[in-house]
Amino acid sequence: MLAPRSILPGLLAASFLLASGEVAPLETYKPQERNYWAFKPRSKPLVPAFTNPADRAWTENPVDAFVLERLHKEGLRPAPEADRPTLIRRLYFDLTGLPPSTAEVDAFVNDAAPDAWPRLVERLLGSPRYGEKWGRHWLDLVRFAESDGFEYDNHRSDAWRYRDYVIRSFNEDKPYDRFVTEQLAGDEIAPGDEEMRVASGLQRLGPLRLNAGNQEVASSRSEVLIEMTNVVGAAFLGVTVGCARCHDHKFDPIRHSDYYRLQAYFAATHADNVPVASASEQASWTAKAADAKAEVETIRRAMKGLEGDARKQMAKKLRAAQEKMPPPLPALFSVRDDYSRATPIHILARGDYRDQGAAVGMRPLGVLLPEGTPERPIGTEYPRAELARWITDPENPLTARVMANRVWLHHFGRGIVDTPNDFGRMGGRPSHPELLDYLANWLVDGGWRLKPLHRLILLSNAYRQASTSPLVAAAMEKDPNNKLVWRYSRRRLEAEEIRDAALAVSGRLNTKLGGPSVIVPVDQELVNLLYKPSQWAVTPAAEEHDRRSVYLIAKRNLRLPFMEVFDAPDLQLSCARRESSTHAPQALELLNGGFTNQMADALAERLHKEAGDDAAAQVDLAYRLAASRPPNAREKELALEFLAAQPLREFALAVLNLNAFLYVN
Repeated sequence: MLAPRSILPGLLAASFLLASGEVAPLETYKPQERNYWAFKPRSKPLVPAFTNPADRAWTENPVDAFVLERLHKEGLRPAPEADRPTLIRRLYFDLTGLPPSTAEVDAFVNDAAPDAWPRLVERLLGSPRYGEKWGRHWLDLVRFAESDGFEYDNHRSDAWRYRDYVIRSFNEDKPYDRFVTEQLAGDEIAPGDEEMRVASGLQRLGPLRLNAGNQEVASSRSEVLIEMTNVVGAAFLGVTVGCARCHDHKFDPIRHSDYYRLQAYFAATHADNVPVASASEQASWTAKAADAKAEVETIRRAMKGLEGDARKQMAKKLRAAQEKMPPPLPALFSVRDDYSRATPIHILARGDYRDQGAAVGMRPLGVLLPEGTPERPIGTEYPRAELARWITDPENPLTARVMANRVWLHHFGRGIVDTPNDFGRMGGRPSHPELLDYLANWLVDGGWRLKPLHRLILLSNAYRQASTSPLVAAAMEKDPNNKLVWRYSRRRLEAEEIRDAALAVSGRLNTKLGGPSVIVPVDQELVNLLYKPSQWAVTPAAEEHDRRSVYLIAKRNLRLPFMEVFDAPDLQLSCARRESSTHAPQALELLNGGFTNQMADALAERLHKEAGDDAAAQVDLAYRLAASRPPNAREKELALEFLAAQPLREFALAVLNLNAFLYVN
């Protein structure tokens, strides 16, 4: 069991903990609660060994051995290896989110060297596109957005710095324990370091309710603390701690008091925008903003007591006055500890901030601690750094398992635990428990770096399996969801991958890295629905509109229709795994949508430029760009028939609607 360890002793008296005379007692936990698999220490499983020559030949690394042992138990065999065009396309999308170029496909297909695959893996792990792809997974997990949500949905003009921090961290292969610590406590461990201040902006990524002229401070503060607490459980620990906000968790040994003891680590945490503008720039901005602020306050005072049309008319004037404010100065979107404003933390009946019970201090989840481990008083210095040390302790049974499972999920389409944010009793049980612990140990023993874990998985024969198998009928009967990895599961591209791939194959992709987010044109009807339509100020440089989707603005109240229809997350809650729905609006968007038709125009121009007027050459190039392979005989026949009756531009649009373009085998 893990005991929390403090970086520095608390400097304030323990009595600071209390806002009332009642202190919540420490909870106790039954042996059977502590004995649940996810809460037990990781095992050190032995790698299975095989005597059959065919089995020994297939088990190229430990991943294969664990997978094959499980298949044998069910009487199943792995699928044969996929062909090289399929493998390179699969790897490119898994590691970079982009398709390979025709030259890259040809080079790999014709590379007879025995180390061709490992060299390709290594090259893509070193690509800056790797951080853009895997950073996107993390941004989903922490519900990254650049606006507050709710009615006003105000912009967070500097939140993009956190997005760039995440991408940079993945590209640098920053150790995961360091990555976690920086986000939880960067401002505490290095308050003068801009990178660390940006990292701790994690605490401010949740939705924020701000009601002009009618803001209940206590209510808003409670919601902020809830957001800070819930993301710790979801992102780092993979347990649904939020279910204990209103009462003891119904299924897992997480007590009502556990939730608020975890929340207590954030009691002194407050928003902090750290200016990066010079003193003269700040003074100039203040002078420009003074008149607008005065007008806003005058209108707010005048609005008190008004109803009906007079409510509505003054609200229009208020919005007009707010529009006069100068754009905010550059700042670091961060947090800091302010012990003078630390919020006393009480157990809240039904989670209602107005119904306060006994007071609590700081303590991690009790089921993972020795019985009777005391809590720490609010006011203890560097509270979030202390929490981070407990989360990243190598002996913590959850952290490494959860992250290893996430890596497996994004390579195979489903996790070893298929509920990646819920390792509790209502979540899925691991399909390969020994393999999960082996991967988690590999992560920790490798210095918490993710790229060695990627290599282990990607160099396995299990990863290189085809999507079909000669034994598919028998296998589907025993394991229809492919939990046992008897083949590689075919998957549809994610929303960003479809958009980025369309830009890439059409020759329009702008590969610029980082910087402020891009706002692309959308239908004015959508813009008019915003509280402040001026928030959607389209980026003037047209070439910026062709950048990767990870750099498009993440606004909660206006998601791009193309992204929304292909199951991009709603930016409100942690999204550990993208869903993949199929419905009519997807086909309508691909056939009639403005973006797809622009890409069809560009692709047609590229086909004509590079293949000339030869229809057969145009078809061959189109398939090699969109599917990373030449067309088969039937595909070529149908394409030539189509081109004989339709213009090249319509053929290009059809190519962007092909399953061969939209899916990875």
